[in-house]
Amino acid sequence: MARVELGKVNKLQVVKGVDFGIYLDGDEDGEILMPTRYVPEGIQPQDWIDAFIYLDSEDRLIATTERPYAQVGDFAFLKVGGVNSFGAFLEWGLPKDILVPFREQKLRMVEGNRYVVYIYEDSATGRIVASSKFEKFLDKTPPAYEIGEKVDLMIYQRTELGYKAVINKQHSGVLYYNEIFQPITVGQKIEGYINRIREDQKIDLILDKPGYEKIGDLATQILAKLKESGGFLEVTDKSDSEEIYEIFRISKKSYKKAVGDLYKRRLVALESNGIRLLQ
Repeated sequence: MARVELGKVNKLQVVKGVDFGIYLDGDEDGEILMPTRYVPEGIQPQDWIDAFIYLDSEDRLIATTERPYAQVGDFAFLKVGGVNSFGAFLEWGLPKDILVPFREQKLRMVEGNRYVVYIYEDSATGRIVASSKFEKFLDKTPPAYEIGEKVDLMIYQRTELGYKAVINKQHSGVLYYNEIFQPITVGQKIEGYINRIREDQKIDLILDKPGYEKIGDLATQILAKLKESGGFLEVTDKSDSEEIYEIFRISKKSYKKAVGDLYKRRLVALESNGIRLLQ
């Protein structure tokens, strides 16, 4: 074992117990205190424990079994708990809030508001801090995604064209309004798919699975809904998009394609006021 990873969960061995907690073996970083209130019942010397390591108010390493909302290397949507002459302090689930220095604020942060930030260890001070200028932490190398690949997204900005999202904590992409058929908000974490990689390496995203595989999955979903509803659903291709999304959580366009697939396979009948499951 080398140095512990600051701002992350580490698996560490218990060295000894004291009246005010236990000490963990931090190897090159020495023994690290875990205060009594965080120590699991029955823990003994030589036992191993998963501990989140951060700095206390005096910049000493401290261990806890509590988990913050995000760790070093994560993007998070956090609330400003206070502002002072050093910057803004974000609530991240630990007793000590995390600082966003003024130089790392894209816009001057306001107490009570929430912001998307990147959490990292400041190389100059050795402290855990956050930045709303997180684009500089994204991967600048050409993306190696496949078209249709499933990815994890975090929505971070609304624009005239759509929503910008962080992809797999590495790249940035865009979800266009005409491709969104469900509520989206800044700070939301959601799964999506790679729709296109442009010549300038910019990435277009989509929330529905592209291609025939998606249609097959949606057709199965519609069949399941029909069975749950006794074999009939009062919804047609003339129904409002909102109504279709409320029932199936898919777009009207995707619904029409999937129902068309079921109709061609003679699994459903299309009636004037709905669709019926054929036995």
